[in-house]
Amino acid sequence: MPDRRLSRLTLLLILATLSGACGRGFKLSRYANNESLFSAGVEQLGKKKWDNAVSAFEKLTFDLPARDTLLPLAHWYLARAHGGRREYLLAAQAYNRLAESFATDSLADNAMYEAARAYQSLWRRPTLDANYGEQAIGAYQSMLGLYPESELKDEAEKQMGTLQEWFASKDYESGLYYFRRKAFDSAIIYFKDVVKNHPQTAKSREALLRLAESYEANGYRDDKKDVCATLQERFPSDKEVAIVCGAPPKEVSTRPPRDTTSLPDTL
Repeated sequence: MPDRRLSRLTLLLILATLSGACGRGFKLSRYANNESLFSAGVEQLGKKKWDNAVSAFEKLTFDLPARDTLLPLAHWYLARAHGGRREYLLAAQAYNRLAESFATDSLADNAMYEAARAYQSLWRRPTLDANYGEQAIGAYQSMLGLYPESELKDEAEKQMGTLQEWFASKDYESGLYYFRRKAFDSAIIYFKDVVKNHPQTAKSREALLRLAESYEANGYRDDKKDVCATLQERFPSDKEVAIVCGAPPKEVSTRPPRDTTSLPDTL
């Protein structure tokens, strides 16, 4: 997707020098200038020779002048190469350096998005430490704040939704751990966090149900009544809600009783 943006002389440079970049082994000393090393690095990246690509682009990020148009691309490809080696933290750092150093570059929003994706890749299961998930959310939010018109906006919001589901699952599973051990006060804390912080997630309904059950177990009748009112409003036909909360209260008519005193007697 970002590769389509490389509408610079870089592509011409790559095509012109690609054939000369091949040879036995890969040695940085073989390349007389930054342009030929850049082309060789792109070739190594295309061949998935991640180690060689990292070596080439890492050197270029130090050697290229600050205003060289190849420098943002060197950061970009360095990040891609780290990603190829599954070094997602290093990839995120390289993407962030691009975004921070070249905020007006056409790749800046892409770099922030890819940094967020790299952090997201480091959070492998909802039950694990969510630090990288939080970093991913922060990166997506920063991208959307700085580049609200980015073509990656919809995809970033989609990925944020996925992360919210994971955050909700993590809190819900923590609450369930205490719930199963009848430590209901602790369970209540986590279930309330799910409902408050992730109300649009699938786990919100389950958290409300377990919250009602926790209140019932602790004898918190008024609290259960409030939660059940929310459940019955949101899920009026849900069978599990009916089991946990009972039937919703019937509506009491506010219309005055019908006056029958003036009606004629029937024959």
